Amino acid sequence: MYSKTIQKLIDLFSKFPTVGPRTAARFVFYLIKTPKQEIENLIESVQELKEKIKLCSLCFRSFEGEKELCPICSDSKRDKDIICIVEKEVDLESIEKTKKYNGLYFVLGGIISGFNKDKKKQEIKQRVEKLIERIKQEKEIKEIILALNPTAQGKTTSLLIQRKLKDLGIKTTHLGCGLPMGGELEYADEETLSSALEGRK
Repeated sequence: MYSKTIQKLIDLFSKFPTVGPRTAARFVFYLIKTPKQEIENLIESVQELKEKIKLCSLCFRSFEGEKELCPICSDSKRDKDIICIVEKEVDLESIEKTKKYNGLYFVLGGIISGFNKDKKKQEIKQRVEKLIERIKQEKEIKEIILALNPTAQGKTTSLLIQRKLKDLGIKTTHLGCGLPMGGELEYADEETLSSALEGRK
């Protein structure tokens, strides 16, 4: 049985994505052995993260700066008539690394899943509504790329978005071949992602 202080930190780390109680415990025992100065640097960095990082009001990507829009959304050289919808920011960064896409993005912040709590499902649906509002306001948008992971949950979410877009007359495409069923964009190599972008249909 761990002490109250240790258990509290284990519980907090266990809330991180893909981190279970065992990994969380390893984190805590690593921190116990870490010099005080490094711990203080970590605390300071986490505080800065909350103070300086904000979400783009257009695509929901996190960024640092004084503007309301992130560097991608505010870049006049980006193709404004196409939006790529991704589940999470790491997927966006994976696509950016390919240097094969020059349009805009929209970060859903999750996908519809049976494991989602009602609050999370509601948040995702609210994001979808914001996407619809954005498309209605920005008349130049001609194509939506649904770049969600090729899993059952990803397909369910894609169908929800497609139904919402049906009456707007916007072309919707999916990433093409190359991505394995059940795989994740985050772990796909740049060549596979490039092929999937070029082969979208």
